[in-house]
Amino acid sequence: MKKLLALLFVVLMMVACFAGCGSKDTLVMGTNATFPPYEYVDDNGEIVGIDAEIAAAVAEKLGMELEIKDMEFDSLLTAVQSKTIDIALAGMTVTDERKLSVNFSDTYAKGVQVIIVPENSAIKTVDDLKGKKIGVQTGTTGDIYCTDEFGQENVNQYQNGALAVAALNNGQIDCVVIDNEPAKNFVKANTGLKILDTEYANEDYAAAISKENTELLENFNKALKELKDDGTVDKIIAKYIPAE
Repeated sequence: MKKLLALLFVVLMMVACFAGCGSKDTLVMGTNATFPPYEYVDDNGEIVGIDAEIAAAVAEKLGMELEIKDMEFDSLLTAVQSKTIDIALAGMTVTDERKLSVNFSDTYAKGVQVIIVPENSAIKTVDDLKGKKIGVQTGTTGDIYCTDEFGQENVNQYQNGALAVAALNNGQIDCVVIDNEPAKNFVKANTGLKILDTEYANEDYAAAISKENTELLENFNKALKELKDDGTVDKIIAKYIPAE
């Protein structure tokens, strides 16, 4: 009986070992999937986009499985700090203020803040925004810039860009300040809107990682460099943002 139990124990240990050896650690990415083409929900209910694919490629390099959590944009840094998520990729701009709470990876993409207005709008340049009702996504750099420059009383904050654009269509606000790539998608989907030729701001996008997880930051940057060097990052971006 003792021999049988011993044999059974050995078998169970071998099964557990094989199961463990075949498993991968999970890299949990937080995002706000309302920011095409960086992150959005496709027709199959999957979160896709530039950030999702870059994160998946990094995870593969690190021998990890990628898990994506969709959450409000302004909760992402808190989630990184509390270790609810490992990284945040959400078309997030590197700023000095954000650096106080998290570390940022190397830059993987450039962003440009632009202004969406109705086609018949009197707004022609950034200077014309003074005294106007400006729509932004809460917690984004567009929110930060406009609030600082034009005052909180002139800025209407929305949980995502789509809600801000809907408010613009309804005449509740005069314009929307948002990243150029999602702006293109919103204008394409809403007749009567246009993007001003003038740029509001230029930005660097990177992944946010906990200050306590320096090992992940180092490994992420190493994997990202390899993906930049072999052209993978450029191919992913070109897939969603074709050259004009």
